[in-house]
Amino acid sequence: MAERDWAQFHSPENLAKSIAIEAGELLECFQWGADADTDRVRGELADVLTYCLLLADRIGVDPDQIVRDKLALTREKYPVEKSRGRSTKYDAL
Repeated sequence: MAERDWAQFHSPENLAKSIAIEAGELLECFQWGADADTDRVRGELADVLTYCLLLADRIGVDPDQIVRDKLALTREKYPVEKSRGRSTKYDAL
């Protein structure tokens, strides 16, 4: 990426927009049914992940740590004894 000098375009705002755009392209793989072309899904997922990692780097956060932090919050909001096997939102458990 550095060899192309694209970092100048990677503001947090632009990266967030790119994540949403690429997520839409990933969703498009499943537009007409659950069976999607695996290679196409892999490519679109790679695009989403790439932009997510670029955004994390740009804003100075560790992707592994923010995922662990979010999972800890989810464990608090959705205790196993109340949420196992249910899709109910935390405030209705």
